[in-house]
Amino acid sequence: MNFKNIILEKTEVVARITLNRPEVLNAISPDLLSEMETAFADIEKDETIRAVVIAAKGRAFCAGADLKALKGIISSPVKYEEFVRLFHRTANAIEQSTKPVICTVQGMALAGGLELVNACDIVIASEEAKLGDQHANFGLIPGGGNSQRLPRIVGARKAKEILLTGEWLSAAEAERIGLVNKVVPADKLEEAVNEMVDKITKNKSPAAAKRLKSLVNDGMQVDLRSGLELEIQATCNYFKFYDPQEGIKAFEEKRTPVFKGM
Repeated sequence: MNFKNIILEKTEVVARITLNRPEVLNAISPDLLSEMETAFADIEKDETIRAVVIAAKGRAFCAGADLKALKGIISSPVKYEEFVRLFHRTANAIEQSTKPVICTVQGMALAGGLELVNACDIVIASEEAKLGDQHANFGLIPGGGNSQRLPRIVGARKAKEILLTGEWLSAAEAERIGLVNKVVPADKLEEAVNEMVDKITKNKSPAAAKRLKSLVNDGMQVDLRSGLELEIQATCNYFKFYDPQEGIKAFEEKRTPVFKGM
């Protein structure tokens, strides 16, 4: 696939999507979103892929929407709704991917950039990273999911503070409130991401990862009792397949399991 706004690379069990608009701090355009949506559709069909990494070229992860690219769109209610729905489809594709998605953040991840980050499963940031949503500073509201995903990640009160003040968070503060999983020095970012990928994929069942991710995501949308019932149904159904049986057998035999992803 030939992309202009992103780079898609596949190495063994990992797919890597790199935002490739460093000259505009990887600002979000309709074309970038379309390419990401297409890339995730391709990744989803590739059974060899066990994890996805989203990264970005240059000194920033993503500074938000590209206002130049949106100039002819913002003035048209129909075109703007099409753009917002495209953004949501892309974020949903990230969130609903059956592969764990790890996001690596350097520099800024603001507004729409933070909305992409929040659709991912695990986030690793460099120490100098800044995260925030400055929509309110310009009389705007989020259009890529921050009003809904952010409260589910950090809680309603902290999310309101972030959204209403428009202030940027340091990487350390983002880690403290659970917005990112881990903060490392900038020169250790790639190493930390690779370590996380290994932890998720090495000697792990892709079938279990798929179901775990789905259970957490689905459970966040319902009450506790309904979520627990989802777990009961999922775990009982899952034990019909090869991987959990192999896992138990390997535990009994004191060896490393060999999973087949089913």
